[in-house]
Amino acid sequence: MTDIEFDGLLFGVCLMLIALRMPVAIAMFAVGSFGFASLAGWPAFLSLLNTGPFGRTSGYTLSVLPLFLLMGQFAVRAGLGRSLFKAARAWVGHRRGGLAISTVCGCAAFGSVCGSSVATAATMASVALPEMRRCGYSGGLATGSLAAAGTLGILIPPSLVLVIYAIISEQSIGKLFAAALIPGIIATLGYAAAVGVYARLYPESAPVVPAVPYRERVRSLRPVVPVAAIFLFVIGGIYLGTFTPTEGAAIGTATTFLLAYVSGRLDWAGFVLSVLETAQATATIFLILIGAEIFSGFLALSQIPAELAEAFAESGLSPMSILIGIMLVYLILGCVMDSLALRCRFSFPWSRVLNSVSRRRRSVAGSGSRL
Repeated sequence: MTDIEFDGLLFGVCLMLIALRMPVAIAMFAVGSFGFASLAGWPAFLSLLNTGPFGRTSGYTLSVLPLFLLMGQFAVRAGLGRSLFKAARAWVGHRRGGLAISTVCGCAAFGSVCGSSVATAATMASVALPEMRRCGYSGGLATGSLAAAGTLGILIPPSLVLVIYAIISEQSIGKLFAAALIPGIIATLGYAAAVGVYARLYPESAPVVPAVPYRERVRSLRPVVPVAAIFLFVIGGIYLGTFTPTEGAAIGTATTFLLAYVSGRLDWAGFVLSVLETAQATATIFLILIGAEIFSGFLALSQIPAELAEAFAESGLSPMSILIGIMLVYLILGCVMDSLALRCRFSFPWSRVLNSVSRRRRSVAGSGSRL
């Protein structure tokens, strides 16, 4: 068995362990440890274990994760999800499919101060789903709009997945935020348009609800103003370079805490619970990062990314074709894996493949121009 075949076998073993419900972090750590030790020896693996996890988790940049997580916890305690949904319902709820469209808009707005798809979907489900059921919306439209719009939490900045991907791939967090904003808006408008089309094709699935008086519509915007202010201040400051993403996360956490406290919805018990849940989520993310660091060392030693890059470069495929293939892989694996674990698990080989293919194509183009 060649080294490439052995490495491919271990890669398949890792996928099998994940399919058997082993935690992704443990699967990556176990397979990466065995593979690295088999290729380089146990002394080299112990040296990696001594420096790799500490180097990955001790960086100053990672402090942005617990801050954004705590910001999301305070946003949940402050009841921002309910306020945002009520405002969206007041303005578009009377239209065909309006409550589902309000759910999409509420998820997008809540995701801008939360950064987590799980928290966004859970919060909006507790608010929007009972209202849609009460108004006679079909179960498919109600749950489908929540499931689709809940994913906006990982796309609209500040997104925890974007932060983790930026740290893993050594990219700028601010640039990734800027790159994700427009797609997030397009996705929101696309989801709302899809709901509107579906509601008109199947009007029985989305009964029309009475319109809200204009005065109440204007009054519903009052709780939205602080959310918009926090988003514009934090994300705008990061875009303009006024402060770093870590400083922006700290400012956003502080302002969200003040909003929750002033509204009277955050007591001492809620504050302690927010901190504990933030610590638990942070520990989970750090464990995944440690497993991904060990697995990344195994991939680097096995030369799998280099072999993939060589194969794709010689195939003549364009970077766009490779991106389409990557999206298909994410689409299939996303059916059985968590989004955070999926990106940590597959960021390493594909980012290196794309970089290698791009460098090779530029090199070939430069050689041709000189000739």
